[in-house]
Amino acid sequence: MANEVPAKTHGVGVFLELRKRLQSGLLIVGKDVAQTPADVAVTSGDSSLHIRTPRGVLYLTLPAGVAFEQGSCIPTPAGESCGEELHFRLRISVERSTDEDSSASMMKTLRAKKAYCFYCQGCMTRLLEDRVFNRVLPLPNARDGSCEQTLTEEVSPVGTEDSQDPKKPCRRLALISCASCSSVLGEAVTPETLKLYVTQVVVEPAVGDRKPEASLNRSLFVERTVAARLLELSNSLSTYHFSVQTPDGKAFLLLWLLNSDSIIASVPETRVGTESSNGSPALHSPSPRAARALKLLYIACSDTGIQQRDIVTSWEVSVIGHPVVLPLKVCEELLQVMDDSNSTLPTSMRCMRSYEVAYLRL
Repeated sequence: MANEVPAKTHGVGVFLELRKRLQSGLLIVGKDVAQTPADVAVTSGDSSLHIRTPRGVLYLTLPAGVAFEQGSCIPTPAGESCGEELHFRLRISVERSTDEDSSASMMKTLRAKKAYCFYCQGCMTRLLEDRVFNRVLPLPNARDGSCEQTLTEEVSPVGTEDSQDPKKPCRRLALISCASCSSVLGEAVTPETLKLYVTQVVVEPAVGDRKPEASLNRSLFVERTVAARLLELSNSLSTYHFSVQTPDGKAFLLLWLLNSDSIIASVPETRVGTESSNGSPALHSPSPRAARALKLLYIACSDTGIQQRDIVTSWEVSVIGHPVVLPLKVCEELLQVMDDSNSTLPTSMRCMRSYEVAYLRL
């Protein structure tokens, strides 16, 4: 259940969350790293935060335009977690930066009258070449004869013939897959139109024979792509509740976006104190970097906890969540990303209102 500590967790040494809109932050230091507030001192460096503990100095690189206000870090009660965590509040100053849109989803970067190539994210096979869009719609729809060499199509039933509801039809879905690695990429909406899932393809401008760089780590690609899509939907639709669903319409994961202005860093206890003896970051150990992230509450629809089942039922009855359709495998990957994020959080941060807490990096 969500109010239980996950079995697979990491000893959190230092956790930092900054809020750009509030220009404030929360610093949590595990008591394996420092026993009392007097053991912790925070100062600012050049685009960085320096956190001194009995183990040495931890250097956290901050995003451009974000700076710690000297002398603003003060202890604050840690509540029920006071036996294992030290909490501090601090203030930051934020300059308007030019990279606010750097996390825009691929659909936001497409431009009409320009040529693009589509690649399978799994194996980086080029799927669609030199596509020029007359108009840019929310989803990339383009299909012609060249697709026959790179894509395969398989028609399969979705949903089940519910014995309790014999009138409910069992529709069929034409799934589109990569001919090279068999990864499901999207759906054939009509014989002439494809709907590609943003988590399955990489889109880059067509520039000669240039090949795209090696694909990102799969879980990081899913994390950033979904985060960018949720942020885009939230901004355009003014919604904060999302129902991640499989193509058959079955809810898999419920997401509640709490804020989109977080900057976070989580450093395991084993990595605190690995700096070199001269007081500067070790050459072989780059400084941890604080990154922009979405803060979300989530519940897996398969959760058997009583409170969680009540929440899932309430969402279903009230049709609260905006649907986000992803292949089942991607839904499972996303849940794993969320669980992994949750496991890196301090104990006091992992749960809220019967939901679990996670951050998706942008």
